[in-house]
Amino acid sequence: MITATKRLSFCCAHRLLGHEDKCANLHGHNYRVEIDCCTGDSLDSIGRIIDFSVIKERLGGWLDRNWDHAVLLNEIDPLVSILKQTKQIVAVMKGNPTAENMASVLFGVADDLFPGKCVSRVRVEETDGAWAEASA
Repeated sequence: MITATKRLSFCCAHRLLGHEDKCANLHGHNYRVEIDCCTGDSLDSIGRIIDFSVIKERLGGWLDRNWDHAVLLNEIDPLVSILKQTKQIVAVMKGNPTAENMASVLFGVADDLFPGKCVSRVRVEETDGAWAEASA
């Protein structure tokens, strides 16, 4: 198996409902995302699985449109309606926007964005030394 990995980055704010410490407060991170696209042993005529610029355009574009410089919140968070009234960019998800849940969402998004390519892993790094991965 051959794997091609692309790293992307974005910034957003979040908070975790019910968290027992500081993460219950609204705060932000400079996230890094890694995506692995894989294939059996066949490469295209140029010798690659997928061009890295295609990954950047598709998944990077999705991140730019949906999560970059947004406030990412649990859909039941009371801040959702309050912040939307202030014209903040608010993105919602089922459950808390933990690195684990974000990796799971992005794994599904990436699978849809790259039909015919095997997305084998998505990693969301929240801080240096702290990340979560979703994989096939």
